[in-house]
Amino acid sequence: MARLEDHREIQHTSRMLVLSQVSKRYGGTEALTATDIQVSNGETLVLIGPSGCGKSTLLRLIAGLVQPDSGTITFEGSAVTPASILLARRRMGYVIQEGGLFPHLNVRENVTVMARYLRRDAAWIDGRLAELAQLVRLPQELMTRFPAELSGGQRQRVSLMRALMLDPDLLLLDEPLGALDPMIRYQLQQELKTIFAELGKTVVLVTHDIAEAAFFGQTLVLMRDGRIVQTGSFRDLARNPAEAFVEEFISAQREPMAQLAAALG
Repeated sequence: MARLEDHREIQHTSRMLVLSQVSKRYGGTEALTATDIQVSNGETLVLIGPSGCGKSTLLRLIAGLVQPDSGTITFEGSAVTPASILLARRRMGYVIQEGGLFPHLNVRENVTVMARYLRRDAAWIDGRLAELAQLVRLPQELMTRFPAELSGGQRQRVSLMRALMLDPDLLLLDEPLGALDPMIRYQLQQELKTIFAELGKTVVLVTHDIAEAAFFGQTLVLMRDGRIVQTGSFRDLARNPAEAFVEEFISAQREPMAQLAAALG
């Protein structure tokens, strides 16, 4: 009996994030039906689906930017509530669509904004900044530039640095590469995956691109109309679709590439 209890405790503590029957409405629109998700320590989970399916709403609920209408969110074994969310957020790094950098702050100020707010030691801030710049391959000479003076890829690197500044346990990324041109996007995909592996972070990433989801995700969560349609690896979804929509969603993204390959002979 003791062994069984120990096993259950290990299973519980291995789960970084647990959502139980979490739902959200905006007026008369049900943005998210009652939803259950579990994310283990060190796992990369990808929320995927068409626009308006509820994936970004789900990410904002995890980050505590909006409150669920029902259900519970547990992060590192503790319930996320309005009273606890500010402390919980310090252990989460969040990258919103197109980066969300403050235009009136330079790179250094953007990246260190929370560390300075929390009055972290100046030497620690300098060391962490240098470490992160090296990690994301951002040249030191860019630290005094403002977001408008950076390329799209550079802005995304700065956003990732800001999200990592306090060494969070959980990374939340909402379409982090969606606005980039294909070459820069490909390069950053490779680098991000390496960073995730190096740091061993738990990651929840939102995308609408099935290829990107398959590249990053150990677990894919395909959503439609505010509900989860299927959860599993890309292989699971491709070979054993739970319903016709799963096959249609994957095929719709494969088709343009197949047409291009045919046109090129």
